[in-house]
Amino acid sequence: MADLHFELVTPDRLVTSDDVYMVVVPGTDGESGIMAGHAPYMTTLKNGDIAVYRTQGAQPERIQVTGGFAEVSAKGLIVLAESAEAAA
Repeated sequence: MADLHFELVTPDRLVTSDDVYMVVVPGTDGESGIMAGHAPYMTTLKNGDIAVYRTQGAQPERIQVTGGFAEVSAKGLIVLAESAEAAA
């Protein structure tokens, strides 16, 4: 399966822009796992961790976010967060 293009943006900066295997976002209605080919989708985010899987079977990289939105389109996944930092 093709990779998913993932971008994470805050008001201050572009945090990451990369092709990854899967991203799990903390939506207000629950966590959503997004992979390449996902149907168009939009959700608001709750405070929590985004899990970024660079390859299939890899351990996730976690990025702590506060608030924002996530949108899946034909171009990939874009997360617009109020703030983001590497989770401890």
